[in-house]
Amino acid sequence: MNFLFSKEFWRFVIVGFINTFNYYILYLFFIHVADLNYLIAHLGGFVISMVGSFYLNSYFTYRTKPTLKKFLQFPLTYVVNITVTTSAIFLLVEVMKLSETISPLLASGIAIPFTFLISKIILTKEQTN
Repeated sequence: MNFLFSKEFWRFVIVGFINTFNYYILYLFFIHVADLNYLIAHLGGFVISMVGSFYLNSYFTYRTKPTLKKFLQFPLTYVVNITVTTSAIFLLVEVMKLSETISPLLASGIAIPFTFLISKIILTKEQTN
């Protein structure tokens, strides 16, 4: 748990806030303007914001050069995140009857430590030729 005190972790948190903001704007656009189902809006916003997250985490958080190999591996960092957030949004909306607009905000953040550790491994490991 020492990673919680590292500058790298806090840069990751900052990127997470930026990424969450981007995701939420996309989600609101998809749900209210494009009139998509909330789960489709969630997945669309998630995928698009993940691309931005890759570059922000590469350059700002871990200060490493993005590569195609890392880009293709990066979605693995979000497997836990997408599973937890999608399940939480579904439960919040369908079971707890909370707002589709607020539920994504409540669902975010649960998987941050796991996503941090996995992304660190993928983005900072030495490239093998």
